[in-house]
Amino acid sequence: MAQRGIGQLPPQARRYRECSTVERVNGRLEDEFGVRPVRVRGHAKLPWHLMFGIVALTVDQ
Repeated sequence: MAQRGIGQLPPQARRYRECSTVERVNGRLEDEFGVRPVRVRGHAKLPWHLMFGIVALTVDQ
């Protein structure tokens, strides 16, 4: 109750807000930027593929 009085959220609400933000970004990467069906071979190429999706998401925003 004291946290609400000074304008802070309880820890559970902060964690929920952060998790939902991350899940929205992950879902958008999977649905719109082709991260779900990763079709590259090799462990070295996978981070490049994911970073391209993140760059595309950033440019789109």
